[in-house]
Amino acid sequence: MHRRDVLKMTATAIAGAASVLTLEGVSFARADGSARTAGEETRHVTGRLPAGAPDFVHLPVEVPSGVREIAVSYTYDRPAVPSGTPGNACDIGVFDERGTELGGAGFRGWSGGARTEFAISAERATPGYLPGPVRPGTWHIALGPYTVAPQGMAYDVTVTLRYGAPGLTPAPVYPPRRARGRGRAWYRGDNHLHSVHSDGLRTPAEIAAAARAAGLDWITTTEHNTTSSHAAWQGLWGDDLLILTGEEITTRNGHVLALGTAPGTFLDWRYRARDHAFGRIARTVRRAGGLVVPAHPYGTCVGCNWKFGYEDADVVEVWNGLWTPDDEMAVATWDAMLAAPAREGGAWLPAMGNSDAHREPQVVGLPQTVVLADDLSHDALLAGLRAGRSWIAESSAVALTFGATDGRGGHAGIGERLRVGPDAEVTVRLDVRGAPVTGCTVSFVTDQGVLLTTPVPADGRVEWHTTAARSAYVRAEVRRPPAGGGGDGGGSGLPGAMVALTNPVFLGRAVD
Repeated sequence: MHRRDVLKMTATAIAGAASVLTLEGVSFARADGSARTAGEETRHVTGRLPAGAPDFVHLPVEVPSGVREIAVSYTYDRPAVPSGTPGNACDIGVFDERGTELGGAGFRGWSGGARTEFAISAERATPGYLPGPVRPGTWHIALGPYTVAPQGMAYDVTVTLRYGAPGLTPAPVYPPRRARGRGRAWYRGDNHLHSVHSDGLRTPAEIAAAARAAGLDWITTTEHNTTSSHAAWQGLWGDDLLILTGEEITTRNGHVLALGTAPGTFLDWRYRARDHAFGRIARTVRRAGGLVVPAHPYGTCVGCNWKFGYEDADVVEVWNGLWTPDDEMAVATWDAMLAAPAREGGAWLPAMGNSDAHREPQVVGLPQTVVLADDLSHDALLAGLRAGRSWIAESSAVALTFGATDGRGGHAGIGERLRVGPDAEVTVRLDVRGAPVTGCTVSFVTDQGVLLTTPVPADGRVEWHTTAARSAYVRAEVRRPPAGGGGDGGGSGLPGAMVALTNPVFLGRAVD
């Protein structure tokens, strides 16, 4: 079955969000109107998408009754392109007979570009997809031409229906919301992880083992644009490891973590900043009990740069995996947003760090966010993150305490405010242990910039004096020596890689 390049463009596709090209539908109906009860049927669709194709291409499939399993495979060409020109890259997913509306109930799975085929039945589904009955009606194979070469993209889609009695869909078993923990304590977590349920290569069991080896107390599963991993952790949690559910919402204008959403909550990704849909999605995340966390805002992959602003964010991921110049930019942008709330009070945006680990040799827990929480539970941990009672470490070998005191016995820790007069002397103290190499430095950063940088002393203790008039906030950075061992970063002009980074302590009586 051959299709023309452009067959039909919907006027307001996906309820006013991303534009969609809808192809001529595929039907499995029999000429005599009878229903099959056994065997299988296959339809083959080919076509070509032009450069500048819409974000999504839908292939409607008329599914008759009596289908036990639907299986889909696809290929596309990859012609050579000049240097600096994106080549062809095409994602795939599927929506069932309930429709393709933005955030609607019809979502049945997405594997992006990680798989070339998938299958769904009542009993089971390919990772990334949701098991359940294959009901009659119009299903939609969703192609996502992420980038299209100047020559266009030739695609080839094969749809197979297998007939027979449907099986039973197993009831999902989700992780508990609480683990034993240690009462009020600092808990270490990695909240950006990928498994075989999206584009990762580790199984959930391998991730859980890696998390324990990294000294983590909790993790969050955040697959790209799917919830299929939420029920994949049975037997992997325990008193020593809490597992939360979430999603990495991967739009064409940036990625965002829906962190700690209720199991099974699907968050849509099919929009750009121009579509003004993100605010609604962010509210859905919060209603589902989660946090909105822009991820790697300066990432270099196509579509990774964050374009939605930070008005709807709860926390921002400023450190993603191995420390890179992208993280330097993220920290600088985040730091610039602290000055106004530091002086005026009101809401401020805390920082966190995660590994975004997909496969070996990427390290689970590099980095990790350390959160002060009343217990090891969903609610307490997210409350700690939201309040900024947290800091980021490259590994569990690094430990620190950080806070400020005044002359009257007042004290404020990370994420808190020490309410003092503008000229009252404030003592800032950092105690860091486990710095990985000699030559590491400590810096105290304020709204006036870096006001102190000093080598990490043998006992790890650094003390500094300031006032609220000079420093509306203070945060701490611990860094490795610059690359190449020189003060100029080995020619790069960049400081050394981060070892630990705290959220700020605010100083003074804010003007509310």
